[in-house]
Amino acid sequence: MSHFSPYCWPTRRPTAHRTGAIAVIAAVLLIPMAAMLAFAVDYGYLLRERSELQRAADAAALAGVQDLVPDDQGVQDVATAMATIREYVAANMTELEGFNVADADIEIGRFDPDMIYDSVSLLQDGTLDTIRVTLRRDGETNPAIPLFFANVFGMDTSDVVVTATAVLQKARYIPPGSDVLPFSIPQNEWNNMAQNEVWNIYGDGRLEDSHGHLIPGNWGTVDIGNENNSTADLSDQIINGLRQDDLDELYGDGRIPTNEYIDGDLDFDVQADTGLSGGMKHAVKQIHGQTRLIPIYNGVSGNGNNTEFSIVDWAVCQVVDSRFQGSKNTYVRVKKAFIYDGDLRPQPDLAVSEGSIVGAYTVPVLVD
Repeated sequence: MSHFSPYCWPTRRPTAHRTGAIAVIAAVLLIPMAAMLAFAVDYGYLLRERSELQRAADAAALAGVQDLVPDDQGVQDVATAMATIREYVAANMTELEGFNVADADIEIGRFDPDMIYDSVSLLQDGTLDTIRVTLRRDGETNPAIPLFFANVFGMDTSDVVVTATAVLQKARYIPPGSDVLPFSIPQNEWNNMAQNEVWNIYGDGRLEDSHGHLIPGNWGTVDIGNENNSTADLSDQIINGLRQDDLDELYGDGRIPTNEYIDGDLDFDVQADTGLSGGMKHAVKQIHGQTRLIPIYNGVSGNGNNTEFSIVDWAVCQVVDSRFQGSKNTYVRVKKAFIYDGDLRPQPDLAVSEGSIVGAYTVPVLVD
């Protein structure tokens, strides 16, 4: 007689009915899974294309805005800036030949400091310093971005529009290597000088305008650094710019708070030098046509070898030409100008206009 153990259970094989149910469920789930996969592929591709478009816009805006630095006549070449933008877009959008940037999508103006961190508005007065570039793949300006799988659901393409805004930063801090001219010019007279007006700076201290009229006040060569700079030191500064040793001397004497740079908004005193001498002839002639930062003073104390100039500001001048022929006929001809120097350090807050060096620009920055 056989016995059935209470601990043994009979096994059952899946029926055909249950197998069919699983197949139905899998088939039903396959559709949304395929849709999700298609969405993921298309979305990833769309993000990649948007990123490429944004990079092209960023590069174009940063490059184009540098062309807004005025030339030695104070003229801003907007046409060149627009051409540079299109050149950079083409170089970065190689996968789409003939990428079009509409004129209306290149906006050029001057940023409003009061709105720079909110919504950048472009003003049309003063010196232009901002470019906004919009790139479109919208099916009209340029082909929209094709989708791989979404067309199953009736979506063949997707529109993408990106914008980049770049501004020229105003320079404030003068580090080693910056191009300087160790001559000091009186503040009131410089501020009243028209853009592109030419001055003659004579060896005997006279200042003369382009019409040969004497300008009130005088000027002087100054020791930006060691108080006993030689003619050779001044010549080296004229050609090679501000030296680290100069900053070390100013800092060591307590005239500036750091030896990393000169703050263009800092007031400090410098000692007068011996004046414009024949020993500077080669150095000055070597920089004809070039721009330099020049210190501006508003007071003089002492006399003779103990004369000191109170530096209150910095400006940009172009060295037009020079002549060395006796103290009364020796002169350096300068005019107000603009400069772009990527080594200059910017005014840290774009919303603040005070303290920057008028006419001096440094590396642009993206905003928005």
